[in-house]
Amino acid sequence: MIETVNLTRSFDGRRAVDGVTAEFPAGSVTALLGLNGAGKTTLLRLIAGLDRPDGGTVAVCGQHRLGDPRLLGVHLGPDAMNPGHTVHRHLSWLAALGGIGPARIEAALDETGLRERRSVRIGRLSLGARQRLAIAGALLGEPCALLFDEPLNGLDVPGIVWFRSLLRQLAAAGATVVIATHLLGEVTLTADRIALLVDGRLETLGALEQLTPAGEDTREWLETTLLERV
Repeated sequence: MIETVNLTRSFDGRRAVDGVTAEFPAGSVTALLGLNGAGKTTLLRLIAGLDRPDGGTVAVCGQHRLGDPRLLGVHLGPDAMNPGHTVHRHLSWLAALGGIGPARIEAALDETGLRERRSVRIGRLSLGARQRLAIAGALLGEPCALLFDEPLNGLDVPGIVWFRSLLRQLAAAGATVVIATHLLGEVTLTADRIALLVDGRLETLGALEQLTPAGEDTREWLETTLLERV
């Protein structure tokens, strides 16, 4: 489980995250929704411990000390990797930082379909392959909770189908999964819950099937809800 209490962060006098109190339960996929600038990435970075909050607390799987990849796996996009490193070297570096054994590197390569590209330099990978590598980094420590920020950007159709299956496998294994995305069709296929941010404030949080009015198409309801709350 991930828990935030009154989490707040401001930049240049503007609150990017404004008093967010939320629980993201284990064994579920929560889609973090909101327009550009709503605070989704900032909230993920605060949960991950990459940014320091102005106020509030974060607990992951009952612990307040973050930074252990075996506790929390973090995907924040495919760009923050050294293009000169090979796929295997990148994962080896992450494993060394986290005290993770080499067997998990091999498993992560298999889980993300990157084994045949292990010796390819990151700068020569397609965007989709770099996304898979960023996802592999998040999976490396077999964490109890995972954060994904727009992980579908650049994935082809087989990659999208693979990632859908991965999310459901993670949830079935008891992990807490939070995924920020703009793709509402994917939300209806993979998410159990939604969390809607508007101008840094948490406007809606709950199980998708309970929030969707009876008889309404889930995707259409999500689109209408997003438009009405901005």
